[in-house]
Amino acid sequence: MAEPRHPREVFDLTGHEATEEAFEAARARGRLHHAWLLTGPEGAGKATFAYRAARRLLGAPADPAYGVLGASPDHPVSRQVIARSHPDLFVLERVGEDGKVRKVIPVDEARALSEFFSKSPASAPHRVAIVDAIDDLNVNAANAILKTLEEPPPHGVLLMVSHSPGRLLPTIRSRCRRLAFEPLPLEAAAAFVREREDVSAEDALRLAKMANGAPGRAWALAGAGAIAMDDAARSLLEDLPRLDEALALSLADRFRGGEGMAQFQLLFDRLAERVHGFAAERAHQGIGGLDRWAGAWETLQRLPREAEALNLDRADALFTALGELRQAARAA
Repeated sequence: MAEPRHPREVFDLTGHEATEEAFEAARARGRLHHAWLLTGPEGAGKATFAYRAARRLLGAPADPAYGVLGASPDHPVSRQVIARSHPDLFVLERVGEDGKVRKVIPVDEARALSEFFSKSPASAPHRVAIVDAIDDLNVNAANAILKTLEEPPPHGVLLMVSHSPGRLLPTIRSRCRRLAFEPLPLEAAAAFVREREDVSAEDALRLAKMANGAPGRAWALAGAGAIAMDDAARSLLEDLPRLDEALALSLADRFRGGEGMAQFQLLFDRLAERVHGFAAERAHQGIGGLDRWAGAWETLQRLPREAEALNLDRADALFTALGELRQAARAA
């Protein structure tokens, strides 16, 4: 499986031409808002757009071969952005300098944004900051961003990615111009995955459905082994109320270590999604007895958060969830 590239290394973006045209029209008219809130599901292309817009704002000329906001990968601005060395670009993200993903974006880094915008552009028409994602800021960090929004910097543009804009401070939302990124049709998202991964058409469509049409998310799921985890979730649920202990134990073995958390979360996501679909179908058919299934679904949502926050044993958490699923199946 190919490793998905960081958005700063991506130079193509499909399905969002109208959004890019709206941004480019504002830039060309000289009426560029100082803060843009890029909203939509994770993996829809928001961060890719942010870097495409940043390259143009930093002075890279248009290259129609790469779309409305396209710039050549070989241009010096593009190379500086890839190397994270452009003096007029500031990026806030959960990935630290050591390459590890942090739980939140530190408040100290968010406060540095104000100092960044206090300076004039060193070599570009604008100073640009990207926050990927603003959902990852704690309250103190969000307030630090708000201070920058309340005092718009001259020649400064702030591009903020948000997967859940409803959770943001209203004062942040009210000071931004919003650009919405809708998911692609499932067939288009599946085609995006097939262009990048050696998967069958059927599996590509399954990945697109898991990602609700967000192509980047579907690609990430392909690399994370989501098809195998989805197959495992289906097998576990089809055997209920019997438990396939051999399968459960083999899955628990995958949960060890730092990388095991991602596999743990992925299995619980697939179990929860399948239980939700099953319960919705029963409700549509007028079949009662959904209380236990709703409780099991809530457990599948809750346990991964608790396992990470409280350092719970992941194997124990899995068997706890499977126990509730078995009880729901017996009561059906």
